[in-house]
Amino acid sequence: MKPIRLRDFIEDRDGRIYAVAAYDNNEKAGGILRYVPDEDGERRGPDGTKYRKLDFEDAFAYIAEHKPEYLDTVHRIPHADIARVMKPEEEIIHVAASNERVMRLLPVLNVSIEQIGCTGSLLCGLENESSDIDMVVYGSAWFTAQENLRKAVEKGEVSGLSEEMWEKVYRKRVPEIDYETFLAHEKRKWNRGEIDGTYFDLLYTRSYENIGSAGVPKGKVCGKKTIEATVTDASLAFDNPAVYTVDHDEISKVLSFTHTYSGQAREGEVIEATGVVEEHGDTKWLIVGTTREAKGELIISKTLIEAL
Repeated sequence: MKPIRLRDFIEDRDGRIYAVAAYDNNEKAGGILRYVPDEDGERRGPDGTKYRKLDFEDAFAYIAEHKPEYLDTVHRIPHADIARVMKPEEEIIHVAASNERVMRLLPVLNVSIEQIGCTGSLLCGLENESSDIDMVVYGSAWFTAQENLRKAVEKGEVSGLSEEMWEKVYRKRVPEIDYETFLAHEKRKWNRGEIDGTYFDLLYTRSYENIGSAGVPKGKVCGKKTIEATVTDASLAFDNPAVYTVDHDEISKVLSFTHTYSGQAREGEVIEATGVVEEHGDTKWLIVGTTREAKGELIISKTLIEAL
């Protein structure tokens, strides 16, 4: 059996469905509760079961009440309690066959069918008319898909985001940067688009070969800090968490646990970052996204802003 990894979904023995939000799933799977069975729910699964979708805060409140033993920085589900694992790469053909937009995105992204999937509500069979499309590509194939998406948007084969949609994304993210700065960073990421009016994301996940050391343990908190540093490695900048290795006297890595600041800077660029310092052995990391909305925390590319 393949390891459980980021962006899989799992179902527990009581029918609750979780989005896997971690790579370190050997003893317990780390996820966020997304759907709970509910006779009055607005979503209906393939077998007719009705579900209610939970937002982040409601999910933690639900787990605290019903399964407090699962509470952690994410929800930790013992393997013995897992009834089913849904893997995007294993279900992509089935999902595409039932969703014309996903089917049309596959040749646009143009990577091996073994390296691509569709996660989120479509993977679970719980989508509705307003559901977005969450495409996921694994390992180095993601960068091929990103480049192919850029070319497709420029050719008009798929649409970039409208101004209205960019404003919607900005309001949803509630970042600590102004709209113009947000837009400057986002428009060069090439990880979003629209197809027939439906929003889609292009999400990165590590290949199975590279997930063994991907866990992020909690370090000793040493207070808050703002740094400027040069990025020396941005190869995991679109991962979750996003990782930026930096050249700095004190901080060796900047990590972002919020999607807002994934892909925010490229190798060789100077960043400004504000977050919480953690000790990890003889190194220190700057953590951005220590709260859901990352209040008072940010990453910007000074190199990009100064070039505008």
